[in-house]
Amino acid sequence: MIAAYVSENKELLVELRRYFHAHPEVSLKEYHTCEKIEEELDRYGIEHRRIGDTGVYAWLQGGQGEGPVMVLRADIDALAMDDLKQEAPYCSQNQGVCHACGHDAHTATLLVAAKILKEKQAEFKGEVRFFFQQAEEIGQGARQFVKAGLLDGAKRVFGVHVASSIPSGYISLTPGPNNASCDYFKITVKGKGAHVSTPQLGVDALYVASQIVVNLQSVVSRMTDPIDTVILGIGKMEAGTQYNIVANQAVLEGTTRSFSKETRERVNGLVVSMSKDIASLYGAQCEVLFEDYAAPLINDADACQEAYQVCARFLDEDHIITNREKALSADDFADYLEKVKGVYAYLGTYNADLPHTGVAHHNGYFDIDEDTLQISCQLYVDYALSVLNEE
Repeated sequence: MIAAYVSENKELLVELRRYFHAHPEVSLKEYHTCEKIEEELDRYGIEHRRIGDTGVYAWLQGGQGEGPVMVLRADIDALAMDDLKQEAPYCSQNQGVCHACGHDAHTATLLVAAKILKEKQAEFKGEVRFFFQQAEEIGQGARQFVKAGLLDGAKRVFGVHVASSIPSGYISLTPGPNNASCDYFKITVKGKGAHVSTPQLGVDALYVASQIVVNLQSVVSRMTDPIDTVILGIGKMEAGTQYNIVANQAVLEGTTRSFSKETRERVNGLVVSMSKDIASLYGAQCEVLFEDYAAPLINDADACQEAYQVCARFLDEDHIITNREKALSADDFADYLEKVKGVYAYLGTYNADLPHTGVAHHNGYFDIDEDTLQISCQLYVDYALSVLNEE
């Protein structure tokens, strides 16, 4: 049963969620979002400061003295796409920007959880830290909080993501790998221009790049255990200047995704070595640039069990999922889990009676069952209290 200290904040949860949904901002541009978060924190009497330009860090010291440190996180950024729910009163007011992944709900829920924990400040020891994190969609937010040392001394880290693939009233607390790593790569092939009638006088960068595209597929199909899930995708290719000129440069852009540190390192290493070897074979030069967007997201088994026991106090145990299927999408919450044991939960928000709540994330019609936010709010509060008071 949802606790009174959560249910009495139901209207505030919905109000805040709809406010953020109507005022979305893209990664690293969340200026107004931060101002609203800070305004609410000031209202609750919670200290805070900026992390980078568009992240907010807040903290509460318990009234029972020294104790553990608990970190609670919500991502706050939106996507560069149109909100197609024109009939909704909370439709985006910022053209071309939309909360189509639920970060509006995350922000609202953590704010209300912070409010409740402030009201319960005298009941716990230790410290609770709140991360309102920017730029999750581009993997540039979590590392700013890590670099600032805000995980130092933490015992647990916890976060929740809404999920349109899970029915309302259910929540996933699945140990082990949940989400894949995400790395971006850019391969630049430099050849030598010539007239197409004399290809022997040039080095065709387009042809070389095409060979790289074809041969890199063998990394997954022939050089990886079929049980070890890996994605190596190339989504963009640019080459040449004119139809009758041997291309002197080609650029490929793609991504790799996997579920373990070892596989990630091996696959990324093969992208580099194979690309350079193929280019060299045809007399071209090759540069490979990698950008780390997110590590594999791996929930700690002990932390999952702790959160399960807390959740079972107010939610039927058959509504707590412990075997959610792994997803090849990424989330930079993984950067926190590399430093501190913790859990990333997935909250079911699909209600067959409510329009659009079952559409895919990153779809312009994306919406949620707002009643479910009480579940994640109570889990934020109760799990934090459990860790802080070392139950």
